[in-house]
Amino acid sequence: MRWMEFFYAADCRIFQLINRHFDRKYLNLFFRTITNLGGVYFSIATALILIAFSTNEMKVTAFSSTLALSISHIPVQLCKLAFPRKRPYLLISNTRFPENPLTDHSFPSGHTTAIFSIVLPFIIFAPFLSFVLIPLAIGVGISRIYLGLHYPSDVLAGAVLGSCMGLSCFSWLA
Repeated sequence: MRWMEFFYAADCRIFQLINRHFDRKYLNLFFRTITNLGGVYFSIATALILIAFSTNEMKVTAFSSTLALSISHIPVQLCKLAFPRKRPYLLISNTRFPENPLTDHSFPSGHTTAIFSIVLPFIIFAPFLSFVLIPLAIGVGISRIYLGLHYPSDVLAGAVLGSCMGLSCFSWLA
């Protein structure tokens, strides 16, 4: 049990290192904007637009991305039921967070899962895109911590889950 306490303490320390910058004007603008890239409306719209406007091999990649996005949220919801972890702003004092924060469970991060499931097929298809897509996906993950809504381990789990789904769907369809 001590290793779990150590892990949770480290998770909280990393969370606080990122979240303590919440009141910075330009960081708020950046993170409140980039976090939406992993949100429901933007991720679904992006996936569908990519399918509609892609041609040939890129269409298969876009479809892989959309399929990964769709399938990835099944394990996200199952994990949220199996591991009902409260969001950090509810447990860690002095956490800064936006008005009307999410109230469901935090593990794993759905936004992070979504963005990684969308970008990974494109990174595999066209590795040169990784210079843009990886920082973008990591930015979404960090935004979830910055906004006080997820622990770093929630974000890491979402990144792994989304990446696995993106890789699996691309491998299956390509």
